[in-house]
Amino acid sequence: MTCRKFCVRRCRLFSMCGSVLILVVLVLIVSMYVELGDNTSITTKGTTMNLKTTIIERCRDYIRTVSQMSSNNCDAIWEAFQNSFLGKDPCNVKVEDYDLFITTVQQDIPCNKSLFWSKTSQIAHDLTKATKCLMTLEDTLLGYMMDGLKWCGQQHSKELNYTSCPEWNECEFNPVRSFWRRASAHFAELACGNVVVMLNGSIDTPFSKQSIFGSVEIKRFDSEKIDYISIRVIDSLQDRVSCNSISLEDMGKILKNASLNFDCKDIDKSEVVQCITDPIPHSCDCVNWK
Repeated sequence: MTCRKFCVRRCRLFSMCGSVLILVVLVLIVSMYVELGDNTSITTKGTTMNLKTTIIERCRDYIRTVSQMSSNNCDAIWEAFQNSFLGKDPCNVKVEDYDLFITTVQQDIPCNKSLFWSKTSQIAHDLTKATKCLMTLEDTLLGYMMDGLKWCGQQHSKELNYTSCPEWNECEFNPVRSFWRRASAHFAELACGNVVVMLNGSIDTPFSKQSIFGSVEIKRFDSEKIDYISIRVIDSLQDRVSCNSISLEDMGKILKNASLNFDCKDIDKSEVVQCITDPIPHSCDCVNWK
């Protein structure tokens, strides 16, 4: 083989390898884009990227398509939100620091619509999405804007911290944890009429005093506004009767002491899944959840 032919073959080989490498890189990039899509709330150690744009866009989308709440100004809502935590130690953002932000968001929750959940996030939200007859906190403007996002600032700075934010249990008064406690209290205070509580019967303690529901929301229920509380314990074990568990007895004592009327019913998870899959039958009517 002549030197020239060898060089030509080697050049072709390098060219082919280069093309394959470029193709592989492009495939990886496209795969990552498809996987992430418009999910701006992917896990990050610091503040969610494009936080301002995400919140304002979610705000406008909710007002336009979900509730038609023309009285809300999304830019003003963003300003009130960022003023709640910017410039503060990310482990010293108090629950009350979000008071102005909460009052800036104007939304009435209709009576007989409130659904509270604990350790049943996915199935609760799937149910409200399918039936449209109940609302979780995440179905309100406040929850819709902030769901899945992470944020914090830093002391003596008006900039968002994109490098590192405390985790949920890292410190008690971190920005995300304080917000959800404040928003949850607000949601519970607005509850009226018949209220539904969805708990997880697949665990030993369906009601936990340490959960957001047990430590915040249940304490904000107003017996003057709430007529009845329907506790629905979702389980996939047919022989389990979670309504008789010690934790539910504790919950009952709290409600009785607050002069709140309630009942408890165990529901097989398959019934809820069927309702989510086909929400048309009468068995999925909201009346059956109250």
